Amino acid sequence: MELRIFTEPQQGATYDDLLAVARCAEDAGYGAFFRSDHYLKMGSVSGDPGPTDAWTTLAGLARDTRRIRLGTLMTAATFRLPGPLAITVAQVDQMSGGRVELGIGTGWYAEEHTAYGIPFPSLGERFDRLEEQLAVITGLWATPPGRTFDFAGTYYPVSDSPALPKPVQDPRPPILLGGTGPKRTPRLAARYADEFNLPFASVEDSAAQFGRVRDACAEAGRDPAELCWSNALVLCCGRDDAEVARRAAAIGREPDELRANGLAGTPAEVVDKIGRYAKIGSERLYLQVLDLADLDHLELVAAEVMPQL
Repeated sequence: MELRIFTEPQQGATYDDLLAVARCAEDAGYGAFFRSDHYLKMGSVSGDPGPTDAWTTLAGLARDTRRIRLGTLMTAATFRLPGPLAITVAQVDQMSGGRVELGIGTGWYAEEHTAYGIPFPSLGERFDRLEEQLAVITGLWATPPGRTFDFAGTYYPVSDSPALPKPVQDPRPPILLGGTGPKRTPRLAARYADEFNLPFASVEDSAAQFGRVRDACAEAGRDPAELCWSNALVLCCGRDDAEVARRAAAIGREPDELRANGLAGTPAEVVDKIGRYAKIGSERLYLQVLDLADLDHLELVAAEVMPQL
């Protein structure tokens, strides 16, 4: 089981805050630093000093870190056109020496779209657009040098594209898809995903959705073993109950609720729950860290949980 760090900067974080977490995660031995792609805070927090852009952040981290992998959970397809996004991800992959991963989804948070003038079509159209985006992005990256790429899309037609630049990773940076949709999500994952991720889902719900994606792979003639299977869970680990309670209070949550719905408790409790996800085939866990100033939290998990996995 690989552990990765997952942050939510729209809740209030500067680039320097994120850099400190990424460098701590790198030094502690985590596999990756991921961030959300949102432009508006959620809940009662202030969100100050305001949002940071996901791919601008990753470009900076590409130069300010050395080893750790970098990615998004999830880039909203509504925010960017597929051609420019393919260029951006390829460039950040080059800047990082081949350490970038693209998590992408339909986009779901209506209020952030209206807050920043971003069109927000119906769910059906957002899925249609995501499917075309995946076809364009993967098609551009897969086009051999010296050839051109064309795509007869409804929303994103492409004609005579030189399909440049190319990412460092061959055949491409990994693509992560995820979510709980019962039909289109599994079908898109079976066709395009290198990793399937479920955020904030129980062991039972994760097993059911993993099964739907495996069935979709079988229908598409793809070996499900080609995919990496992962979950994302909020982290609240402490050396004792008092430390767990303190960390829960810092993010406005209750310890018992976090134990039920997240990855919470003492290191022994956390290891036990990770084992339950491992039994259903999960291979990676994205630890959602909400108190970005608490770097001791990351170091505790690295020291007392990671060696037991």
